[in-house]
Amino acid sequence: MKWTLILFLFPLFAASQDCDILITNGKIIDGTGNGWYYGNIAVKDGKIIKAGRDITLSAKKTIDAKGLIVAPGFIDVHTHLEDDEARDPNATSFILDGVTTCVTGNCGSSNVDIKKYLTWIDSLKLSINVATLIGHNDVRKAVMGRANREATPAEMKRMEEIVDKAMKDGAVGMSTGLIYIPGTYTKIPEIVDLAKIVSKHNGVYASHMRDEGDSVTQAIEEAITIGREAKLPVEISHFKLSGQHNWGRSKETIPMIEAARREGIDVTIDQYPYTASSTSISTLIPDDILADGQDSIKARLQRPDLRKYVINSMLARLKKRKLKHFGYAVVANFSPDTSYNGKSIEQINLMKGRKHKATEEALTVIDIMMQGGASAVFHGMGDEDVKRIMQYPFNMFASDASIRVWNSGMPHPRGYGTNARVLGKYVREEKVITLEEAIRRMTSLPAQKFQLTDRGLLKEGMAADIVIFDEKEVKDMATFEKPHAYSKGFHYVIVNGVITAENEKHLGVRAGKALYHSDK
Repeated sequence: MKWTLILFLFPLFAASQDCDILITNGKIIDGTGNGWYYGNIAVKDGKIIKAGRDITLSAKKTIDAKGLIVAPGFIDVHTHLEDDEARDPNATSFILDGVTTCVTGNCGSSNVDIKKYLTWIDSLKLSINVATLIGHNDVRKAVMGRANREATPAEMKRMEEIVDKAMKDGAVGMSTGLIYIPGTYTKIPEIVDLAKIVSKHNGVYASHMRDEGDSVTQAIEEAITIGREAKLPVEISHFKLSGQHNWGRSKETIPMIEAARREGIDVTIDQYPYTASSTSISTLIPDDILADGQDSIKARLQRPDLRKYVINSMLARLKKRKLKHFGYAVVANFSPDTSYNGKSIEQINLMKGRKHKATEEALTVIDIMMQGGASAVFHGMGDEDVKRIMQYPFNMFASDASIRVWNSGMPHPRGYGTNARVLGKYVREEKVITLEEAIRRMTSLPAQKFQLTDRGLLKEGMAADIVIFDEKEVKDMATFEKPHAYSKGFHYVIVNGVITAENEKHLGVRAGKALYHSDK
């Protein structure tokens, strides 16, 4: 009887030791920043159940990772998914760059109803996990439109209520876009007041600062001041120096972050590893012209006195950059005429038969704005600043991108190749930072910052978000000339314990989910 019972229970005991996926023989980089070691990873029911050198479990699927790096799935802390999730729920551009989790709602732009948004994310079934910030710009628009004025006490109360609800509904923090309308009209006390609501819920303040060029140091100080007064962690988005005349100033800006941390302010930064940015062409236009919506913008731009003011403002900006033409601004997507896509303002101006003069190019920008504007890529950063910023230890990597739809427009290549570019160009080829340090910045550091407590490390009990790649071949293939190209070298991508990409191909499965912030 005794032996019969043992024989009866043995299959159950053995089955309990099985795992869904067993990754063997890999060079494990666990996300802590420690050196790699040879070992195995066992995954069951979406979780890592064992990680180490001696694992002998049987598995439904065994992946031999000999010669490959096994790391936590990458967390992209600065994305703009809104409106693109349903266009490609596979999120192939992220998955094939090793990204398993995205933080969206950046630069002040988000869905205002966070509960509705995260519920929709779960119903849509993306391939990636999604956490979101509540965007200050959209909160302000919901209450007072694009008005260029201070909020009334009643409007402030309504904005506070929206932010408070968003945090209770799972937002990981609040973002600002102080270069965009209506964020640019906002003064520090309004932001501090709302940031205190976020602080109450233990969230993060993430900011696209008021300036990333000539007044960058003042903008950094503003972000730090908000963190100091509201008593919450600060994340400064896409940290950079814009404009050739500002190259080298990372020698000023990085020490500001170091000093704030010595003061006790939890401030970190993120960057994309490119010397070009991407945003709306409207950023070339003075802020006061952009208030109150497209009809108001068109009305102002039709007035001769305001057109002259806009042109002079644009020419002054060009002169400050020590440039003669707007060749540094390249249209990424212009819906009314897609022949503009991939061409600079200088080229489009000539294409329209206008004289090769900056004044005429400014008129071309005005024409584009009259038709609703366009997204654009702006070339204007120095590689030495990119490298110096990259070497700062409390800096994460982020694409600042949406889910890329294959062959749609001429977008910035960062939407396809951010992580592969870091690992290929800056780690393997130029040795700016070590592989282990790069992985830490892509995994445990962002997980810690945004309190994604079960992500970012390869250890027992953590969510099984895992990437397996070849450190010798990983490479970004997307370029400014041909931006639609998937990265090379990511052999497997596992999301919540489900193999999502194998042999550099998306399998079509979608195992991502919404990630909710908890202030407990």
